[in-house]
Amino acid sequence: QVRLVESGGGLVQAGGSLRLSCVASGSIDSLYVMSWYRQTPGKQREMVASISRDGTTNYLDSVKGRFTISRDNAESAVYLQMNNLKPEDTAVYYCTTEDYRLRWGQGTQVTVSS
Repeated sequence: QVRLVESGGGLVQAGGSLRLSCVASGSIDSLYVMSWYRQTPGKQREMVASISRDGTTNYLDSVKGRFTISRDNAESAVYLQMNNLKPEDTAVYYCTTEDYRLRWGQGTQVTVSS
């Protein structure tokens, strides 16, 4: 029932930063784990980061120290701050929950040039 809309992507040079936003149509208070995934053509979708209701976070090894996931339940939003971006970070980024299956949204494109 929850619908998630991603935004904030764009074109950035290596070393730059972007902040992705994920806004839900409904409350995310009941969702235990929110997460960000990314996918490039011909490659499998991979989990980039996750955050639980109590604030516990997990990150893909390649983004540790560079990306930060956060959530604001009052605003029904999840964010992904991406710093020191690398060309390999180029992908379409999606927001979802690990609690149950949700239809993937349109995602937001992140392109990092060298």
